[in-house]
Amino acid sequence: MVGGALKGARYGLRDWLIQRASAVIAAGYSMLLLARGLWVHPHTLAQWQGLFDPLAMRLASELFLWSILLHAWVGVRDVVMDYIHAASAKLALYGLVILLLATYGLWGTFIVWRVI
Repeated sequence: MVGGALKGARYGLRDWLIQRASAVIAAGYSMLLLARGLWVHPHTLAQWQGLFDPLAMRLASELFLWSILLHAWVGVRDVVMDYIHAASAKLALYGLVILLLATYGLWGTFIVWRVI
């Protein structure tokens, strides 16, 4: 098999599990956020910030963020594998997507933990 690494050989089950697990995490986080929002009824910026102050909520937000980024990576990688045939174009797109997703992940982490 020539170029198996670029064609995504043996990724199927792992990617399917990542997609499903990240979707379950996103659904659970959405329900948690909705429940907290209905319970707290935030109307001001301070109340919205207070909604995310507990450590458990920050950890849940961080888990949600990184699971969505993994979900996006698997989806984009599958689309690139299916529709881009030139190896150099695939590698360039993979590099760009990895750079963007890592940037979004770090940016989101800074927002969740209010580092900047």
